[in-house]
Amino acid sequence: MSKIPADGVDLELPSPPVPVANYVPVRQVGNLVFTAGQTPTRDGVLTISGKLGRELTIEQGQEASATAVLNCLAALKQHLGSLDRIVSVVSLTGYVASAEGFGDQPAVINGASLILEQAFGDKGRHARAAVGVAELPGLAPVEIAMIVEV
Repeated sequence: MSKIPADGVDLELPSPPVPVANYVPVRQVGNLVFTAGQTPTRDGVLTISGKLGRELTIEQGQEASATAVLNCLAALKQHLGSLDRIVSVVSLTGYVASAEGFGDQPAVINGASLILEQAFGDKGRHARAAVGVAELPGLAPVEIAMIVEV
C-alpha cells in the first residue's frame, strides 16, 4: 500500500486490483487514461455487498464508492508510475446496485467524488454520471470507472 496526500490527511492506496476476466485495468489513448470499472475490493475480496436502499445505507454506499475509487487510483498509479502525472480528472461514472425505488445514486457516488477532490483539489473536480442498476459483478454495491488527463 502507498499513501497519497489528501486535504491534510494521507489516503492509503491498496495494491492494484487484478482483473478477474479478460480486460486490462487501464488503457491510455493519447493524453487520456481510462480505468476499468472497479468495485470495493481489497486483495480480491469484496469489502461490502448488497443493494442500496435495501441492505445498505447511503453512508455505506459512500464508503463503498470511496474504496472503489481508491482502487481506480491504485491502477492509475501502477500504469503511470506516479499520480503526480495526472493533469485533471475528466470524468467519473458510478454504477449503484439499487433496490426498487432507490433514487439517491448521486449521494452514493459522492463518496468517490469527495476522495478525488481531496486528493487533487480543483484538478480533481470532474464531470460525472451516477447510474442505478439492478446488479453488479459479485453483488458489489457500486462500480466506479474514470477518465483522467495526463
